Amino acid sequence: MNEVVALLVPDGDDECNALELARRVSAGDAGKETLSRLEESFDQLAMRYPVSSPQELLERVRKHFAYVAHLMDARMTLAEQRRLYVVGGWFQLLGATLHIDLNQGHAATTRLRTADTLARHAEHSEIRAWCYETDAWRVLTDGAYRRAVDLSQAAKELAPAGSSVAIQATAQEGRARARLGDPKGVHAAIGRVQRMSTTLEPVKNTKHHYQYEPEKALAYTATTLAWIGDPAAETYAREVITGLAPAGDVQKWPRRVASANIDLALALLVDDRPDEACDAVQRAILSGRVVPSNHWRALEVVRAVEARRLPEARDLREAYQGMSSLGTGER
Repeated sequence: MNEVVALLVPDGDDECNALELARRVSAGDAGKETLSRLEESFDQLAMRYPVSSPQELLERVRKHFAYVAHLMDARMTLAEQRRLYVVGGWFQLLGATLHIDLNQGHAATTRLRTADTLARHAEHSEIRAWCYETDAWRVLTDGAYRRAVDLSQAAKELAPAGSSVAIQATAQEGRARARLGDPKGVHAAIGRVQRMSTTLEPVKNTKHHYQYEPEKALAYTATTLAWIGDPAAETYAREVITGLAPAGDVQKWPRRVASANIDLALALLVDDRPDEACDAVQRAILSGRVVPSNHWRALEVVRAVEARRLPEARDLREAYQGMSSLGTGER
């Protein structure tokens, strides 16, 4: 595994120090308890994803993966080694997602390659499928829509039948087809997502980034329909906002609410309701919950408002520039 990751030493992080102490007390090797704690730590970080700052969460991912790398030379059985590769792959995948959110494309690509290498060693097709799906989103944000379709389809081929990643890859393909102006392909993808979602075993009381759930399906549908100019996007976007925004407190918004407000603005522009559209996109911009990888989506609305020479255009442009200069950090 030396070609996958260099040996790293934890840097005093409390979480990782606790893991190391438990490992030394229990067995002195990478035993089942240590691996279970690492897996639990990953799940906790994946559940924090919707509501956390990408930069803050990335620091925690870095420290945990450093600890995974620290364990690579520890004594372990083949089964334990596979578990270590798997949890390392998950941490690298989440790290790549956070780099994408922060518009750090090269770092994201490197982490995706490492995650895929670890998954290959562990023969873990689900992580490999997530790598392709995540890369599809990365290239979509760069405007490579046809490449995003290809990567989404590659993810679907690797994805276990009926899995969350199979659904997510289908939804991602739908978003890419929307950017290509393919309404037939969009509606086909939305229909497949809805059918697949009905058979997915629900996970109660969790918002895990790698577990598909109804709110995510609504959010993807809102974005996809907004991108093809379908006024039905308004209904889906409002449902996301109503369901996830607690009492209008933007500090408690999951980042998905900010994206839904951008979707709502696009739908309202299509329906020739520019005043409401300006209000919706301004809420998103001023919330501080739009990650850098989604700034371009807000900019599309700002430019549409400017093209109509609306009086709100100047304030929106200033708000957008303020957000961009801060570089605040869901896909």
